[in-house]
Amino acid sequence: MKITKDFRGMAPEELRSKMAELKKELLKLNVEVASGANTSSPGKIKQVKKNVARILTILNEKSKEDK
Repeated sequence: MKITKDFRGMAPEELRSKMAELKKELLKLNVEVASGANTSSPGKIKQVKKNVARILTILNEKSKEDK
């Protein structure tokens, strides 16, 4: 998975900022769905959720390594 490798190469601060960016995008997509508008890409929500979970997993792994 190229995405996971990219995330693993980032510093924890970069991961946190990327996660904040993804959460904003997820909020925007959820509002789009709730308003009843046709989404441009229906699979995007699932992909964004998985990326947030990947980042959280990597952050937890890095914090356990530091201890």
